[in-house]
Amino acid sequence: MKLSRRQSVQTLAGVAAFAPNPMAARRAPAIRLVVLDVGGTIIEERGDVPETLRTAFANHGIAVSPAEIGQWRGASKREIVRHFVDKQTLTPGADREKLADDIYQDFSARLNAAYQTVPPIAGAEDAIRKLRESGYLVATTTGFDRQITTAIFRRLGWEKNFVASVCSDDVALGRPAPFMIFHAMEAARVSSVAEVMAVGDTPLDLQAGSNAGLGGVVGVLSGASKVEQLRREPHTHILPSVANLPGLLERV
Repeated sequence: MKLSRRQSVQTLAGVAAFAPNPMAARRAPAIRLVVLDVGGTIIEERGDVPETLRTAFANHGIAVSPAEIGQWRGASKREIVRHFVDKQTLTPGADREKLADDIYQDFSARLNAAYQTVPPIAGAEDAIRKLRESGYLVATTTGFDRQITTAIFRRLGWEKNFVASVCSDDVALGRPAPFMIFHAMEAARVSSVAEVMAVGDTPLDLQAGSNAGLGGVVGVLSGASKVEQLRREPHTHILPSVANLPGLLERV
């Protein structure tokens, strides 16, 4: 499977799934590593992240609209906080680093509390199990930091499901940079990007997969983005959810 803008269309569970030229697919190396986004891809997206960010900003005197935050879906949450702090006109001598850290700590505490009850995407756990049983290596990347991610996976008992779990604080730059994906490849000992598939629910997820040059870049409609938003990004497939991923991999 090789990422291409020239795509044919197949139907999967009533939603168009975009695939590359069949001849190119037969020549491509088989996928070995599947890299899954977390929020909106394997964990339900209830709007907690943007609302918690907005509240944390407001608590420190910074007004940020939901639409502005929405443009950063999938990005490192620390990078989001730094971006909006840097945009502000602060009083002379104000410590931007301390302000950004205070806002982030406020956000992190609130999100940890909110995510105590967030369930997995329907079918996600079964999909992960099927992928592992079929011999695929499975990893995650996320715009959450290590503390938040560990709390989610520990609560769900998912800590042993993944060969790597790469967080935004593991890299110098988060999405759309491809570095989290490369870290996952390193941990999984997969050296060829053609053998890797990334799956996510935001344009930044797809941009990161495209920037990494992966063999598969899959958008899912279970999270923050509409199909029209994902179609505008380079991708190989768009699926209703991660629950459809094992079936897709049986056919490619």
